[in-house]
Amino acid sequence: MSTLKPTKKISRRQELRQDTVVTFSARVWDFVDKNRSIAYGVLGAIVLVVVGILGYQYLQAQRTAEAQEFLAPAVRLYEQGNYREALDGVGLQMGLTAIADEFGSTNAGNLAHFYAADALFRLGELDQALMHFEAFEKDANYLGASALAGEAAVHEARGDYDEAGSLYKRAATIFPNDLVSPGYLMDAGRAYEYDGDFEEAIETYRLIADEYPESPQAREVDMLVARAEAKRESRS
Repeated sequence: MSTLKPTKKISRRQELRQDTVVTFSARVWDFVDKNRSIAYGVLGAIVLVVVGILGYQYLQAQRTAEAQEFLAPAVRLYEQGNYREALDGVGLQMGLTAIADEFGSTNAGNLAHFYAADALFRLGELDQALMHFEAFEKDANYLGASALAGEAAVHEARGDYDEAGSLYKRAATIFPNDLVSPGYLMDAGRAYEYDGDFEEAIETYRLIADEYPESPQAREVDMLVARAEAKRESRS
């Protein structure tokens, strides 16, 4: 008996499908052949974009490492309370303001903005402090809330109480937590009181009791609301 298998018969539908695939492939290769320069140009552009992205990532990694190296000694000076030295640098050591200006696009450079802003505020240089607080890229975390509160403190020191109240309130809500949010809300209420917006102050104080009833600040809400209501009545 023969071991050869009989040739499998191909249906008309399969023949048409194969013809379609062959025809489409031929057309694709014909198009590529006729537009070879365009195809090579597109491929070259893609390669350039990929190389550019990889190169940028490498440079950013190098700059981040360099910024972190400069930032560490400046932060140590800041933590020791040597704010001017931390800002300006000592000897060949780069200071916070220079690090922020030179490496602001890196995480370490962004952090330098925060430290520089707080140091400048402590030294009473409000304009420069506000500039760095605003330049600091804020995430929804403790530092982001602190930076907003720093901006608020600058505006409060300038007597711009409405803006201060708004920023303190944002600081309380960008990163809600039991530890600092009640204090920021109390600061916001105080700023609104200074601004004469007693309705907003009362609403903000009551928010402390509603959102953070176990906080130390919540125990003061009734007194604060009563004070704001008395001021509102005396104004009318």
